[in-house]
Amino acid sequence: MAGIFFAFSTFVMKALSRLSSEQGIAAMQSINITVLNPWFMTAFFGTAATCLSTLIIALVRWQDESTLYLLVGSLLYLIGTLLVTIVCNVPRNNSLAAVESTDSESAAIWYHYVAGWTAWNHVRTIASFAAAALFSIALVF
Repeated sequence: MAGIFFAFSTFVMKALSRLSSEQGIAAMQSINITVLNPWFMTAFFGTAATCLSTLIIALVRWQDESTLYLLVGSLLYLIGTLLVTIVCNVPRNNSLAAVESTDSESAAIWYHYVAGWTAWNHVRTIASFAAAALFSIALVF
């Protein structure tokens, strides 16, 4: 998941923002429809389910050396990735879905969408990379 978010933060959104608002909105609306597929949903929610299970196991096995890494990694993913997606990115996507790309206000809407969506995507990128790093460290113990 970190790689997907990283790609959007480092070049996908930059490329889309270079398009006209009409083209950018249409492209992002298409991406937001296409991303709702079994492969992506399994990766996204499967990782969340794994993190929830790992969090519970970490709490039960508090005395293990890897517990803190597993606990913090799980919380980072669940809060910084899953929750941020649900509370910040998805509502922006839903609002953009209702925009007619040819409206006179679409340029301003697109500009604010890209700025806000990308900022929250940076949070998801950092949280998911940090979670992966902590899980990797936990493997050493």
